[in-house]
Amino acid sequence: MRAQTVLDRARPRQRARIAAAALRRHLPPKAFGHAWMDRRPLNAASTAAAGGTYQVLSPAQRESNPLPINVADRSVLPGDPGWWGYAFRDVPERVSGETALVTLPNATLAFHTDPESDFHVCLIGRDGRALRTREIDYRRHFRETLSGSNASSVADAVWIAERVFHNHSHWLSAHLPKLCLLKELGIADCLVLPDRRSAVMDDTLRRLGWNPDTVRRIPTDRPMVAERLTLLVTDRFRPDLLRRAGDALRVKPSAPATARVYVSRAGAERRRLVNEDEVWPLFRDAGFERVRMEDLSFPEQLALMGRTAMLAAPHGAGLTNQIFCPEGATVIEMADPGFPNPNFYATACAMRHDYAIVEAESVGGSPSKPVERDLYVAPRRVAAALEAAGL
Repeated sequence: MRAQTVLDRARPRQRARIAAAALRRHLPPKAFGHAWMDRRPLNAASTAAAGGTYQVLSPAQRESNPLPINVADRSVLPGDPGWWGYAFRDVPERVSGETALVTLPNATLAFHTDPESDFHVCLIGRDGRALRTREIDYRRHFRETLSGSNASSVADAVWIAERVFHNHSHWLSAHLPKLCLLKELGIADCLVLPDRRSAVMDDTLRRLGWNPDTVRRIPTDRPMVAERLTLLVTDRFRPDLLRRAGDALRVKPSAPATARVYVSRAGAERRRLVNEDEVWPLFRDAGFERVRMEDLSFPEQLALMGRTAMLAAPHGAGLTNQIFCPEGATVIEMADPGFPNPNFYATACAMRHDYAIVEAESVGGSPSKPVERDLYVAPRRVAAALEAAGL
């Protein structure tokens, strides 16, 4: 009766929306061509509603992290959370989300590769609701995939892949920790991965004890239905997970780590340092060697990081390799605070490294795509950061 009163008092457009919402509750998403989907966060309640189990392995915890070594006042750090949900200013007291092991019966995974070749994935429980977790969510671009009837099926699957899992930085900081945890839990036998894999990914699997040739590959041009799906809910920058990953692959040098490494992005397609020739002499004179990570094999990258005491670079995937540096290394990032990506600061804190942020300016490109713009950094700012690092 109360709901009817609300409907009677609503304007025509409101009535249409209320009626559509009521209809959706009684009809499956397929009836709407999957243009609409009821989305729930993947937590204990939604997992139970889907007939699964949700086991918290580590509860959420608030961190206590140091400021960058060249910043005296937390208030000067960027306060804009940007795309990430937390800001530079939040890192000193950032909350690391819980780690949980989830099992779901009769779950569906759907995949989408966008025009820029980025990979996306969504998870749907047996009740027809989409379940959201980090980098896994339903979007309308899954409509076509879900409307087909050619889903692949598996009896038992363990899943770790998230959005852009193939990206070097995401693979090392988001997926490698999951692989290490699965090994530790002894539930890695049913691991399945997308059919698109890189040499670095296969090398990682091999180093952790998997034979890449026997890990099941799932075609991503159609959904996958698992009778029993197991997956992990994790925080990408949780210290215990990142340290586990670093410990698993770090190459221990025969002597104390002393190398100073500058990672050049001169050969990259985006986020190049346009005045690298102007600032490189400052690093060179401070004892840095200049490398391009794309010129090194993954084993060579691991060996280099194992002997690295100082790592400097413009914002980019090369800085993810800090997880393989010995604890207590110094990380110097050159980045535009207007593109407030605090991920490498959070990673450095998790690995117990010292961190310095060198303010840069974005140049060229489209302001609407800050991730693709090149960088300019004033030499005096680089010199100040090197001085703060004791050089």
